[in-house]
Amino acid sequence: MSERDPTGGTCYGLDIGGSKIELVAFDGAMRAVHRQRINTPHESYAAFLDAVCTLVAQADAALGSRCAAIGIGLPGVRDRASGRQLSANVPALTGQRVGADLEARLQRPLQLGNDLQCFALSEANGGAADGYPSMFGAILGTGAGGGYCLDGRLVTGHNGIAGEWGHWSIPAHLLAKHGLPLLDCGCGLRGCLERYVSGSGVAALHRHLGGASADAAAVIAAAQAGDAAARQALAVHLDLLGHAFASLVMALDPHVIVLGGGLSRYEPLYAVLPAAVQAHLFAGMRVPPILPPRFGDAGGARGAALLARA
Repeated sequence: MSERDPTGGTCYGLDIGGSKIELVAFDGAMRAVHRQRINTPHESYAAFLDAVCTLVAQADAALGSRCAAIGIGLPGVRDRASGRQLSANVPALTGQRVGADLEARLQRPLQLGNDLQCFALSEANGGAADGYPSMFGAILGTGAGGGYCLDGRLVTGHNGIAGEWGHWSIPAHLLAKHGLPLLDCGCGLRGCLERYVSGSGVAALHRHLGGASADAAAVIAAAQAGDAAARQALAVHLDLLGHAFASLVMALDPHVIVLGGGLSRYEPLYAVLPAAVQAHLFAGMRVPPILPPRFGDAGGARGAALLARA
């Protein structure tokens, strides 16, 4: 897959996540020419639709034209038969026909994808994984998930959810090893890796160990300041994440893993994560390179824009 016709017109990519909605407009050469970000309305579906439509209208006004090429990366799973969404991180979307409703409001066609898969698509095309035969883009943000690309093309699977490693079950022996509770997940399952290895999972681990951090950044800051519970939380998180990525290696054997989400900005993670993954692999298996994203927070929006140009 290549980065679409460089002589083409403007396209919009919208990255919808658990904490923010970002719209980025790209010109024909995939250069960002407009960017705007707002907080995601979690509980009101009407407010969510209003927010997306307002972002698009503001982008049209800023660029002086009505863009017809729009790609949207949505969180969660979209039932391919009914078009209805299941989203653990944005509950207002669950049960709604988001794509159809937005098309009706915006009066133009949309290309829809999974937000995490859009991140992987972006990094596989001109990003950190460009040129690799296969790659896995692993998001560690409000939730945990990702996307898998072969030769620059997304592998979405029968249900369109290939890459949803965050909803694999955490093994019982790791819960016992670290004295962790079995947590319910917003997807309807219990013990999903997302509850433990995402950015919000780091904070949950700290609270379980007696800390009071509200987010991963606060845990990291506390650990750097010498907080014992925070340091233990990061150590437990590293072991759990190492196991999760070892499972990815054994299942998909990607040539490279690119991290996304808030934890991708934590530079020390890249130095210690390979050994944590290796500890959960059998002899003879090699850990692929684990790289930071080239496009940072804009990766999901860029991937959605690539969908719009398909």
